[in-house]
Amino acid sequence: MHSLIKEELQKSRELIIAIQANDALLKTADAIARRCVDALKKGGKILFAGNGGSAADSQHLAAELVCRLSYNRPAMAALALTTDTSALTAISNDYSFEYLFARQVEAIGQSGDVLIGISTSGKSPNILRALETARAKGLVTVGFSGQSAPLLAERCELVLNIPSQETPKIQEGHILFGHIICAVVEEILYGADYNPAYKMAAAGGNFAL
Repeated sequence: MHSLIKEELQKSRELIIAIQANDALLKTADAIARRCVDALKKGGKILFAGNGGSAADSQHLAAELVCRLSYNRPAMAALALTTDTSALTAISNDYSFEYLFARQVEAIGQSGDVLIGISTSGKSPNILRALETARAKGLVTVGFSGQSAPLLAERCELVLNIPSQETPKIQEGHILFGHIICAVVEEILYGADYNPAYKMAAAGGNFAL
């Protein structure tokens, strides 16, 4: 098993190297962060949706924005559409699982909000349906997926394609970029006033910005 552990670590290392070398991917991540900033500045919110591990990522990233990531600052409006068990079971039972997220987007999504749909395959019917509903309502549509996701791309303004065909590695890429995007949003909106590093630098500390 020691060899398997080393093999998985090596694959993760190679994925990071591939990501670092992909300038288009890095620019997409920056564009996603800035769309989120624009939405929050205008009083909008960031919605997340995903299934399975991607549901967990949705909740994780929404919490980073609502609570805090790197330092104390005002809360940011974010919501995972994966947590209301009454809504989830009612929609699945009364309509179908395909409408699980779309119905929620229809209910609470507003023009200018951002919907981030996470699907490692890029084919999840309920994610595709949610993105369609979001576009019709004027939300900014963003997809997190794997190496190739044409169905997702058709429904999104921006797609973050992790350069891997392995579900676990794609998920590693999603949470990596999720944290980075949250950090960029946090820094643009609140860094100057709340990041302790700025205060340390202003006081003549040795922290390098």
